[in-house]
Amino acid sequence: MKILYVTTISNTANAFLIPHIKMLINQGHQVDLAFNIAQEVDTEIFELGCKVHELEFERSPLNSQNYTAYKKLKKLIYSEKYDLIHTHTPVASACVRLASRKFKEVKVVYTAHGFHFFKGAPLINWLTYYLIERWLSRYTDLIITINKEDFLRAKTSFKARKIEYIPGVGIDTNKYNSVTVNKHEKLREIGIPNDAFIILSVGELNNNKNHATILRAITKLNNPNIYYVVCGKGPLENYLRDLTNKLGINNQVKLLGYRTDIAEICNIADIFAFPSKREGLGLAALEAMASGLPLITSNVHGIVDYSIDGKTGYTCSSADVEGFSKAIKKLVEEPETCLRMGKENLESVKKFGLNNVLKILERVYNESIFKQG
Repeated sequence: MKILYVTTISNTANAFLIPHIKMLINQGHQVDLAFNIAQEVDTEIFELGCKVHELEFERSPLNSQNYTAYKKLKKLIYSEKYDLIHTHTPVASACVRLASRKFKEVKVVYTAHGFHFFKGAPLINWLTYYLIERWLSRYTDLIITINKEDFLRAKTSFKARKIEYIPGVGIDTNKYNSVTVNKHEKLREIGIPNDAFIILSVGELNNNKNHATILRAITKLNNPNIYYVVCGKGPLENYLRDLTNKLGINNQVKLLGYRTDIAEICNIADIFAFPSKREGLGLAALEAMASGLPLITSNVHGIVDYSIDGKTGYTCSSADVEGFSKAIKKLVEEPETCLRMGKENLESVKKFGLNNVLKILERVYNESIFKQG
């Protein structure tokens, strides 16, 4: 088959999709890609023999560039005669399904990395994203969801020919559970004492990731030995720095910005905090599990697929500062509980590992797409 993978921006393909593409190429398929080149394309994509088409997608659905990208996509589908388009991310996926409507011979697969409508989501999300996704589902041969809440909703409400659940895009668990690091040197590099208790968060500094809740939770404990390390950059950086100063915990908080050594930093941390308001799944938390860290998380959306209160760590409402504070205190005071939960996570995360995900994806392709092709 001649296959086109489409995402809104190149970052998604670079970060998640190369193993999927490699699997298809090894089966004898040709795979090309189309996206907005926001980040330099990983050289492995070209080494695999893939053609890359640049389309001017923008993350904002209302940006006029998306219409330009849609028109170019339509021409691309016609000229290249693709048999299958596998699309990821909401904007690109809306354009793909609209562009493919008249190409009856082209099969369309859509991986939803987390619907914007879920239990507890704002009403406006249901009035916009839900209605659009439901309408577009009729132009989709296969919808793949990566969490169980989305799967059940799609199964009961959408009109796609087939709907499947796959536990994420696959993480390389070996990368995290086999890393070695000189803890003393790493702590000195970051500026943290050797005997500190370290809470780690990884993710963009935005409203959804909700780092402020952890800052407030730490403040309640009045324990100068607790340090909060945050890896990521984003629009709320100045706000979080100001809040840290206002709360009087600036000596205990390290905003490290973008890092390429997350596996090593996981290795020196004691627990992982993931208080997001919404997550399709949450790759950063799964990576922390693969590092053997206990979790403290919010209890929403895809997070509940792996974060089990009292087993993998502790869960709270995303706004429950008191709940997060108590969870941190418990783990600080009970190192044996940290150890037990960390061991549990090393086992639990295997379901989300790359080998398992690729096995399921291969089966889904074969049963839902290729056997009809």
